Amino acid sequence: MTKTWNVAVTLTEEGGRTRAEAHLHGTGTSQLGLGLAGMGGGELRAKGLARCHPNDADVPAIGDEVAVSRALSDLAHQLLDAAARTIESRTGERAYVLP
Repeated sequence: MTKTWNVAVTLTEEGGRTRAEAHLHGTGTSQLGLGLAGMGGGELRAKGLARCHPNDADVPAIGDEVAVSRALSDLAHQLLDAAARTIESRTGERAYVLP
């Protein structure tokens, strides 16, 4: 069985700030029971923000990297939390899923 999960990242830059939104979706995400059913039917969304310090040169690529890494980090933590909820619902015991 092959499943495809896709993460789409959208970047918005304005006034020295970069905002990234990461969206996890794809075939198999809702069927896995990762606790995502109550979160949009197998989707997760996360955000990351970066701002340019007033004393630093404005290099948009750096803001992109920081904002995207923060969004993906948040997405990863949400997915781990969802997995823990699924384990707990199936076992009836507290689950600890480490990153």
